[in-house]
Amino acid sequence: MQEKHFGAVLNPTRWWGRLPYLFWLVALFVGFLERRRAKIDPVVRSLVMTRVSQQCCCDFCIDANSLRLAERSGSMDKVLAVANWREETLFSAKEQAALAYAEAMTATPPQISDALKDELKTHFDDKAMTELTALIAFQNLSARFNAALDIPAQGLCVSEPGKKPNV
Repeated sequence: MQEKHFGAVLNPTRWWGRLPYLFWLVALFVGFLERRRAKIDPVVRSLVMTRVSQQCCCDFCIDANSLRLAERSGSMDKVLAVANWREETLFSAKEQAALAYAEAMTATPPQISDALKDELKTHFDDKAMTELTALIAFQNLSARFNAALDIPAQGLCVSEPGKKPNV
């Protein structure tokens, strides 16, 4: 499926594929988080995944998640702004809360304040919070796995203004 969609097998798949059972467990987990009836909006999912990727310095994840964010948001605007989301005006209050939570969860140790929890409760119910937390935790696992193994970007997403992402 990756060859059909991206033109190649993605680099992390080659590593995960060395342990097929683990690969399938990870694939099922991602499939659940990315399902059509997910509690978290696709743009919000892509925003937090891209921001966690940036925080963990995972070149592959930044590339892949930026592509997904560009596809889901319809432009490169949010891709180019997500690293400095606090200073940007492109993000809704819900997106800002999710990004703040992603950053707080990615810190070591996690640093989730009561004020942030209260803000999140204005945008997400308990099920959505559970899903958002699982998504951010998964992206941390993925980004740290890829960064530790020096898995490179694959040129999936261009980041120059005016150019469309590679699909």
